[in-house]
Amino acid sequence: MAVEQGSPVKEPLYQGNGPLGLREVRAMESCPRKEVDNFQEKLVEENFYLMTESGEQGRLPVLLLKLNDTAPERKPVVVILHSSYKCKEWLRPLLEAYASRGYIAVAIDSRYHGERASSKTTYIEALNSAWRNGDTMPFIFDTVWDLIKLGDYLSAREDVDPSRIGITGESLGGMHAWFAAFVDTRYSVVVPIIGVQGFQWAIDNDKWQARVDSIKPLFEEARIDSGKSEIDAEVVKKVWDKIAPGMASQFDAPYSVPLIAPRPLLLLNGADDPRCPVLGLQEPAS
Repeated sequence: MAVEQGSPVKEPLYQGNGPLGLREVRAMESCPRKEVDNFQEKLVEENFYLMTESGEQGRLPVLLLKLNDTAPERKPVVVILHSSYKCKEWLRPLLEAYASRGYIAVAIDSRYHGERASSKTTYIEALNSAWRNGDTMPFIFDTVWDLIKLGDYLSAREDVDPSRIGITGESLGGMHAWFAAFVDTRYSVVVPIIGVQGFQWAIDNDKWQARVDSIKPLFEEARIDSGKSEIDAEVVKKVWDKIAPGMASQFDAPYSVPLIAPRPLLLLNGADDPRCPVLGLQEPAS
């Protein structure tokens, strides 16, 4: 796999409606670093790109942090994935926390985010294009392909224990962790955070609204194209089938979550989170 060296990003691009709120900043500080003497001097930072496929979006930006020590020679890895509209640099406090505990900590920019975006609307524009043209799958599948190629790269590194590569992420990153884990068994410990959900269950039980609101401009485009006066379950199903075929059927939680077994799996969802209703996970959990 082709690898191109990069440089630290000085001004990370966050999309959406403005700067990060205090709650979002504090979330990344919830796992403090372990006390390590001269931590910053010992911290090794690698910025590079993996060429996962042809085209502009096939250039995968990677941020990797680890401590400069040789104990153990091969270290376990934690891959941490950002939520919608953010980027790998947002995760730096968590990356440093895991590096301080002896892990190699890795983050990427998902498709049309961070270094793979050119404006605050790049992600939404890509979703709209996927709906209209069906030429890319920016919501989940294309980034999962990148994570498979990341698994190739990490497994080949001399400082990585390939049997201990864990993956986690929040919201969109939780979905990426879930899907990457069920298609790639090299991710040996899996902890999706507010990401795993029953897409078809939400449609059947009229609980799709909060998830739709997280990328609402896409569904408004689909509503107009469908000649509807409002977004309804039919529009939602059409969108999922177009931008991520199978996500509300053969790849949905009841079918894909069990494929992660018998690897360790921890699903973390808020009890009252309307975007990932807990009731929609009863079937895959059983």
